[in-house]
Amino acid sequence: MTPPDSAQFPDPAVLARALSQRVPTADGELDILSEVELAVKAGETLAITGASGSGKSTLLGLLAGLDHPSAGEIVLLGQRLDELDEDARARLRAGRIGFVFQSFQLLPALTALENILLPLELAGRPDARERAAHWLARVGLAARAAHTPRQLSGGEQQRIAIARAFATDPEIVFADEPTGNLDAETGARIIELLFELNASAHTTLILVTHDDALAGRCQRRLHLIAGRVA
Repeated sequence: MTPPDSAQFPDPAVLARALSQRVPTADGELDILSEVELAVKAGETLAITGASGSGKSTLLGLLAGLDHPSAGEIVLLGQRLDELDEDARARLRAGRIGFVFQSFQLLPALTALENILLPLELAGRPDARERAAHWLARVGLAARAAHTPRQLSGGEQQRIAIARAFATDPEIVFADEPTGNLDAETGARIIELLFELNASAHTTLILVTHDDALAGRCQRRLHLIAGRVA
């Protein structure tokens, strides 16, 4: 595959060149990703698809700077990740990157409002509480502000997670199987909410999914087969 052209993508939100990930196993080294090339424009929506074990979640984690690749280069929001230490990566993500996970990743001891409030406080937003309340209402759960995750349904928890992801006005939202733990009807509502909020915020959205309906809502699809771009 031809490497992404910098002229075609003059200011990409995410750029990956020759990205590979190799891990040791009892039988030797295993290639999870091999020579992946990818460029995502600001405001674009991209679905990463593929069979289980094809490397989708590994690729998402690398692009978001949550892990280090074995080889290759990643440029995230204009910053080469290999030139940043862990603290610098965390600062880059704070307020500029949002995450939505299959397992929701809400803090069980915090209320719905507090889960949305936390990243706003970490980003130093002076209007953190007001924004958290605003986003709780945006996802239709203002009445659940004082409820903890165990008092919420799966769909409600994912709504809180989506509100948390968008509350800091991020430039990119990464979503890993956002409908994976939900039934079909609830998943469909979550898809509508995710794309409604993304369109209004003009955010770059990169998501991993095995859901064809969700992938079909994205402008582009990148399909992995055994760690390689198909």
